[in-house]
Amino acid sequence: MTQNDWPVAILGSGNIGTDLMIKILQGDGPLRMAAVAGIDPDSDGLARARRLGVPATPDGVDGLLAMPHFGDIRLVFDATSAASHRTNWTKLEPAGVRMLDLTPAAIGPYCVPVVNLDEHLDATNLNMVTCGGQSTIPIVAAVAQHGIVSYAEIVSSISSKSAGPGTRASIDEFIETTSAALQSVGGAQRAKTVMILNPADPPVLMRNTVYCLVNGDVDHGAVESSIIDMVARVNRYVPGYRLTRGVQFETFTAENPLYIPQTGKFVGTRMTALLQVTGAGQYLPGYAGNLDIMTSAAKATAERIAGYDTQTSRAS
Repeated sequence: MTQNDWPVAILGSGNIGTDLMIKILQGDGPLRMAAVAGIDPDSDGLARARRLGVPATPDGVDGLLAMPHFGDIRLVFDATSAASHRTNWTKLEPAGVRMLDLTPAAIGPYCVPVVNLDEHLDATNLNMVTCGGQSTIPIVAAVAQHGIVSYAEIVSSISSKSAGPGTRASIDEFIETTSAALQSVGGAQRAKTVMILNPADPPVLMRNTVYCLVNGDVDHGAVESSIIDMVARVNRYVPGYRLTRGVQFETFTAENPLYIPQTGKFVGTRMTALLQVTGAGQYLPGYAGNLDIMTSAAKATAERIAGYDTQTSRAS
């Protein structure tokens, strides 16, 4: 096995799993598609996998484990649902294969590649948070480099048409996991997540709004530069990720504080960043930026792990 031959499998043949499969097949990195497992024999994802020469099974995780070449697989992406991931991990953990969890099950540590991937390269189960988390946590982390973020609130709006059954079944976990990761990875002391499934037709692009309350005096120029740099770093693996307008700041002084119900007076800066994610259109059209940021982040993470794993193997 060479550095350019690192076999991976995908659990889940829905929108996210199929988009990820196409990205890996079209990529020039070390990842090689070794298998796709779903539970719907008639799914477009399984049919497409077979047409593209990827071994596929409709028997889910059990079918994946039964494949004769399963022992060669180095990493399994889970693109099912939070509830399914718990079952899948129970069956795959004894096999000693790594997992990248694209559901909000949050069994393993949270991972946002531009923020904390290097801390978790040895993790056996790594959680990719959510599409909203991948979009907004880098911004909160950028702000937290320059001050204490006492509160972060994000509003993530995605096209209803892009949300498959797995996404819809995990909405509660989406909110809980995103909020927890905004704190543990983004650095906010408190956090709130709002998710909107927009039924507009034609479908709208993914949009995210990030609000941060930063205590006391803070250098607005430094914060804005940090955010712009972070957006550029995410854009390297998600080309459709961008700010839609300049970062907005509002300052509250002791003479003119912001009153927060049940909390009291706030003195400092309220920062607002408006983001848009346009999908690459490799599976669903460009409105499905929520798919694109998850699959792109997962692919970038797996490529980094593959490189680390190869270097570690050579060193030993």
